[in-house]
Amino acid sequence: MFKQSLRMTLRDWRAGELRFLLVALVVAVSALSAVGFFVDRMRTALNRDAHQLIGADLLVSADQPVRADWRREAERRGLVLADTAVFPSMAQAGEGDASVAQLVSVKAVSKRYPLRGQMRISTNADDASSAIGANTSVIPAPGTVWVDPNLLVSLKLGVGGTIQLGDKRFVIAQLIAAEPDRGSAIVNFAPRVMLSMDDLPATHLADDSARVMWRMQVAAPSNDDLSRVDEYERWMRAQIDSGAVKGVRIESLENGRPEMRATLDRADRFLSLVGLLSAMLAAVAVAMAARRFMQRHLDACAMLRCLGMTQNQVGFMYLLEFALVGLAGSILGVLVGLAAHYVLVALVGNMITTDLPPLSLLPALQGIATGLLLLVGFALPPVLQLRNVPHNRVIRREQAAPQPMALATYGLGVVVFIALLLWQVGDPKLALITAGGFLGGFGVFALVGWLALMVLRRLRGLSKRQGWRFALTSLQRRPGATVVQVVALSLGLMALLLLTVVRGDLMKAWQVSLPPDAPNRFIINIQPDQKQAVARQIQDAGVANPVLYPMIRGRLTAVNGQPVTPQTYTNEDARRLADREFNLSTMAQIPEQNEIVSGRWFNDGPGVAEASVEQGIARTLNLKLGDVMRFDMAGQVVDAKITSLRKLEWGSMRANFFVIINPAAMTNAPQTFMTAFYLPRRGAALANTLTRAYPNLTVIDVSGIIHQLQEVLDQVVTAVEFLFLFTLASGVLVLYAALMGSQAERTREAGLLRALGATRAQLAQAQRIEFLIVGGLSGVLAASGAAGLGWALATYQLKFPWSFEPGVWAAGLVAGAVCALIGGWLGLRNVLRQPPLQTLREA
Repeated sequence: MFKQSLRMTLRDWRAGELRFLLVALVVAVSALSAVGFFVDRMRTALNRDAHQLIGADLLVSADQPVRADWRREAERRGLVLADTAVFPSMAQAGEGDASVAQLVSVKAVSKRYPLRGQMRISTNADDASSAIGANTSVIPAPGTVWVDPNLLVSLKLGVGGTIQLGDKRFVIAQLIAAEPDRGSAIVNFAPRVMLSMDDLPATHLADDSARVMWRMQVAAPSNDDLSRVDEYERWMRAQIDSGAVKGVRIESLENGRPEMRATLDRADRFLSLVGLLSAMLAAVAVAMAARRFMQRHLDACAMLRCLGMTQNQVGFMYLLEFALVGLAGSILGVLVGLAAHYVLVALVGNMITTDLPPLSLLPALQGIATGLLLLVGFALPPVLQLRNVPHNRVIRREQAAPQPMALATYGLGVVVFIALLLWQVGDPKLALITAGGFLGGFGVFALVGWLALMVLRRLRGLSKRQGWRFALTSLQRRPGATVVQVVALSLGLMALLLLTVVRGDLMKAWQVSLPPDAPNRFIINIQPDQKQAVARQIQDAGVANPVLYPMIRGRLTAVNGQPVTPQTYTNEDARRLADREFNLSTMAQIPEQNEIVSGRWFNDGPGVAEASVEQGIARTLNLKLGDVMRFDMAGQVVDAKITSLRKLEWGSMRANFFVIINPAAMTNAPQTFMTAFYLPRRGAALANTLTRAYPNLTVIDVSGIIHQLQEVLDQVVTAVEFLFLFTLASGVLVLYAALMGSQAERTREAGLLRALGATRAQLAQAQRIEFLIVGGLSGVLAASGAAGLGWALATYQLKFPWSFEPGVWAAGLVAGAVCALIGGWLGLRNVLRQPPLQTLREA
């Protein structure tokens, strides 16, 4: 039986019966494999190299120096250690009346710092400001410091100058161009002063009353084997939990670089979406190709039955034939996907700062499994129908209706395919939304197509034109084939519209979250009497209408009359929030890119104190609408009722506040001001001008992070454009299969009508009308499905604001009509050119 099946496979291949199936499989498997190989290597690289963003494989942060027994345990396990201590302080320069002071972020580092990644330093202020410098593996020498270049301006110094920290004076030896573990929180952007850990005791700044964050960096001896670090992390967590240790936490990539992790996760979802759509479209093409294969082999099956083969033998031969094609197509698709993933690596290579790890076999195995299950799952129904072909079909050409079991296997194939996608994509929500959209579209499109046929039946007599009557009669004669065409065209166009017209809206929404004019400068500590002058200088530098936000330092002392202390909470993050002062603000209108998720914006009435709270901090502190928070602001106490919870876009780089209280309640509160704005290149000297005029200001430059995020975003857009080629190929296959599925029957009908006297012009007109109706209806349905699926993805998966575009329906209508007309012309042009008798003989 195997030899016979192999001979049949070779014969069908030479006859061209299997080529379309093979191409559809290759497209499906290559699309998923390309994304699979790339995402697998990217995730592995992130897990391997994420420690470069925090300077170590593991960070143990504490309010006090890390316990000696924890250090001994790490060393016993063969791990490498380094230490840092970070705290705010004042740096002074000059003598007497000429002295200048500046708030700085002091960082003391031990030898071997950083354990992962490298510092970059320079003696040129312009180079350091542009992150240009030489990599170094050493730390500041005793008696010297490395500083941020903007500190030179505020302290009116240069490299080689002297500053005082506490009780010790230091020489500025280098400028910091890049610091791998600095993080992106605003509190980390005060000008950095880095010194050796050995010099810290002499400053007397890190005494028991100082608020110092001590970090022990932990790294494995080998960058490729982190098992020891994982074991030590589990041991540390057990120690913290069993001993109820307070003030200690373990930090990771999510703590240090959340904006980069969020961007990469969103990129992963975009790439997976394109691969999913390509595979689902190819699945539709495979199902239609298998159906066409079945229809063209009914006579051959009847002949085999007449020659003595049983039903099981016929079914086994064709199932084996499909399995061979599936294996060949899957392997070829994996190879094409492997080559395509190298293109993705070139397009999106800067997202990963180091070399990607070697290839894994898992994406290849997933691709082969996808191809085999895709073909077997969608080819099994036609195979089951082939095995039921009766003997007498040799002399009687009636086709029996599909058996219920054969139809039921389509449902099994869909379930298996969705399960495979869930396994491969790794994002159940994305896979289920996309698969649900396609399955829902399948059902809705079929129902609308059937209802449209019912309506068209009543419209047949509205026109006496033969072309119109021929077209409607043709549609009514093949209701099943017509509905299949409408469904297939609609699904194909829906995916193409989703990734063309609608995809543009998705990309635009993503880019709006980080637009080219996203704030790249922050200024804090603006005094009330400096507000107008600072705003004027910012405007003179080319910034239109800068907004200065009040900043008020306040400590949360009670909630609903109950005192709040660090001991009130068991969650470590909540304890930290309760033990520190909040940066509060006050304003009459809700800030830009803030969304109220529950409650209402406050009423700014006299004698009323109401607050809007960010939903994340509300969750951490167990706050809810109606709770009354008491804040102590330098002796002024305010009880504010929570009237709304807000959702913030932390990745937007704009000024965001955890708590905003209405202005009437904060009239007498001591406050400073801060602002965030986009500074064009021509205003680069603004920082120097402001810090000379107002030494108390802290100007924070985040343009480097903005540039890094924008680069990642642009590269992902390019990668999605490249992967769209696979979706386009899948869509073309679906359109081809839909239009060619009834080609043989249409050919016989055209020949018969011409033999009965119909002219070429009448047939051509009828075909154009028929395809315009099918294509136009499919295009409208596809646009509706694309808009609905795009809304669901934007709202529930990609978290973007969504707006419907009327142009999608116009594009769908035109695209559907054009595709149907082109397909109809390609399929029937030869029929209309040759004599009817020849057409009937060849049909």
